[in-house]
Amino acid sequence: MFTSFTKILLLFGMACIAIPDADGQSAPGQLDSYIATAFAGNQGLKQQQFDLDRSLAALKEAQAMYLPTVSLLGSYTKSSGGRTIDVPLGDLLNPVYTALNQLTGAKFPQLQNENFLLNPDNFYDAKVRTSLPLINAEIRYNKLIKQQLITSQQAAVNVYKRALVKDIKTAYYRYYQALQGIAVYNSALVLIKENIRENESMLRNGVRNGTALLRSRTEQEKNTAALIQAQRNTQNARAYFNFLLNRPLTDSIYTESVAKEVAILKPDTTAGVRGREELRQLETLKQVYSLNEKMQKSGIIPKLNTFVDLGSQGFDWNVNSKTRYYLWGVNLQWDVFTGGQRKYRAQQSHASFNAANAQLDQTQQSLLLQLDQSYNNYESAKSAYKSAAAQLSFALKYYNDQLKAYRAGQLLYLELIDAEDQLTGARLQLADAQANLQITLAELERGQATYPINNLN
Repeated sequence: MFTSFTKILLLFGMACIAIPDADGQSAPGQLDSYIATAFAGNQGLKQQQFDLDRSLAALKEAQAMYLPTVSLLGSYTKSSGGRTIDVPLGDLLNPVYTALNQLTGAKFPQLQNENFLLNPDNFYDAKVRTSLPLINAEIRYNKLIKQQLITSQQAAVNVYKRALVKDIKTAYYRYYQALQGIAVYNSALVLIKENIRENESMLRNGVRNGTALLRSRTEQEKNTAALIQAQRNTQNARAYFNFLLNRPLTDSIYTESVAKEVAILKPDTTAGVRGREELRQLETLKQVYSLNEKMQKSGIIPKLNTFVDLGSQGFDWNVNSKTRYYLWGVNLQWDVFTGGQRKYRAQQSHASFNAANAQLDQTQQSLLLQLDQSYNNYESAKSAYKSAAAQLSFALKYYNDQLKAYRAGQLLYLELIDAEDQLTGARLQLADAQANLQITLAELERGQATYPINNLN
């Protein structure tokens, strides 16, 4: 019995043995697979991708401004009354016609004075207009700005991805820690049940009184309550992890051998913050303001467009060779004076550029500070893990020694309970240290932007 009991202690006490997942399986590399799943299904990331798609469409719109525009135009006019043009044909020609009739005997008619409406009546004009910009600096700068905005949005997507990787890893290791807690309390219950069995045997043989048995049952109830709480924590951790992956909240999670990974953690301490997409975003923002300033200054450059109209116009919907026409032309727009509007808009863009530059410097210093803190937290977590592993080794040896003394009748049961509580606390502390070490490594990885997000589909 003692040999079996010692094996149970070793099994649940040594945290270097990985805890399997809920289905009793382990899947090496599964965490990366989970991150890829999140990249494909996370709703927040989808929103960022939609913003990127919108920026791509805006760039295509800017590029389309270089292409000709073809429009179908038409108008119809029905009018009555209004201003007229009076043409005195009779007053001008009738005296001439009368004289000719007298001299030649001809019969030229007598004409009436005419008046014509200025507003055309029953008149149509239908045409196809094709226009093309020849010189327009604003179109060029607008396209360049849209290209920079795409770069900025791509960086924003990567910022969200890296934050999501950190959140997924944190949730994953919190779930692993919760599983460790269940294992620890199950181990404690095994020890308590063994104590209850021995105390019942001693009570029947008159070696001990009922006090030790009552205390052991109390410890059993306390650990059972703690086990239930640990199970609830595991359910909550699993639900949050699945939420990040946009999966059903009750889906099972396969855990890796986190404890074995601890021994091979080797973070890169030379990466710095040069890979942070936040800095790339601000650099791009500076370029946008610089291009916008140039675009405002380019307003002094004339705009030149050309167009050609192919159509037909006439009265009473007649279409023939006389109604058909074409019209070609060139439009020039040169804003010589605008009251300083362009100058002030350029000044605004220049001020925004300076503000973005200052924000870039501040953000870089802030990221360096965060990275330094993350590295310090990692070193502290690594030391805490080594200390917790040593404490568990001592607590396990201490409990075995106290158990032997108790069985030999040389120790009070309260002292054995104290040793048992120390062992349980050491196991929980090691589980917490393991999770914290992995989480601080994830934070350090986030601070350096070293996770290969582009290698995941």
